[in-house]
Amino acid sequence: MSNKIKLDIISDVVCPWCVIGYKHLNAAITELGIQDKVEIEWQPFELNPDMPPEGEELTAHIMRKYGSSKEDSDKARDNLKQLGAEYGFEFNYFEGMKIVNTFNAHVLLDLAHQLGKQTELKLRLFSACFTEQKDVSDVDVLLNEAEAVGIDRDKASAALADKTIHQRVRELEGQWRQMGVSGVPTVVFNRKTGLTGAQPQETFKQVLLEIMAESQLA
Repeated sequence: MSNKIKLDIISDVVCPWCVIGYKHLNAAITELGIQDKVEIEWQPFELNPDMPPEGEELTAHIMRKYGSSKEDSDKARDNLKQLGAEYGFEFNYFEGMKIVNTFNAHVLLDLAHQLGKQTELKLRLFSACFTEQKDVSDVDVLLNEAEAVGIDRDKASAALADKTIHQRVRELEGQWRQMGVSGVPTVVFNRKTGLTGAQPQETFKQVLLEIMAESQLA
C-alpha cells in the first residue's frame, strides 16, 4: 500500500490553464514540502479530438468554439501572460498561432509515464507549445522534445506507431469523460475527490492538508 497522495492531472498540452493549474499545484506541494509524498500521473484529454492535421488558427478557433470576440481573446491572453509570469512561465502568443491535434503528444506521454519521465515531457511540451512557438502535432517536434528529456528517439518513434498504446490512450480518455470530466485541468486526489480549473495555490494547499490530516488519522 502506497502512503503517497496520488494526483491524477487530466490535461491537454495545448491548454494554457493546464499550465497555470499545474504551477499553482506544484507551488502548493513545494510550500508544504511534500514533494516526496505525492505521485503525479498525467491523464490524457483532447480539447479538440476532431482537429484536422492542418490545425486551426487560434483566434478563429476561440471565436468559433466559445463565441469570444478578438478583444475578449486578447484580454484573456494578457491575463494568462501575467499569471504565467508570476510562476516563471512565459506565454509567447503570436499572430497566426494554431490550435493543433494532440493525440500523438498523449501517446508519447503514455510512453513517458512507463519510463518515469512523464512530468518532464509534459512540461517540455507546454514550453514547446506556448513559449517556443512549436507545433506539438508535428512528429519531428514531438520526437525532438522526447529526446530532450532523455527518451530514446527510436523508442518514441515506435510508440507513435504502436496501436496498443493508441488504444490505451483512447480508453483512458473515454474513462475520464465517463467519470464526468468535461473540462481541464482537473486534478483528482487519491481517485476520490477532484478539483476542476486552474485553482489558486491556496485551494490546492488546503485540499492537500486535509488529505494529509485524514491519512494520519486513519
